[in-house]
Amino acid sequence: MALFEKPAFLILLLIVLLLFGAKRLPDLARGVGRSLRIFKSETDGLKSDMASTETTAVTATPMPAAPAPVQAAPVADAPRYFVDPITGEQVLAQPVAPPVDGAPRA
Repeated sequence: MALFEKPAFLILLLIVLLLFGAKRLPDLARGVGRSLRIFKSETDGLKSDMASTETTAVTATPMPAAPAPVQAAPVADAPRYFVDPITGEQVLAQPVAPPVDGAPRA
């Protein structure tokens, strides 16, 4: 591999040796090896799960049509009330006829 031929790898190996010591390096290498094995087995499991879900065909069922909204029939002569914001009383609303000449009312 090209990684082992570079002098930067040797410097990195020397730094790791100084940090962990010669007695701890085999334990460290075993731990890294176990971690890589577990990682590889988990990724293989995920790949097989993804492959099995891709092969199963999922048929899409169409959504049923929504029913038409029900509209209330307008009541022509029903009195209309509103709540007066100042007094809080319910007041009968008086119909306002539009001006005949188009000018606003005072």
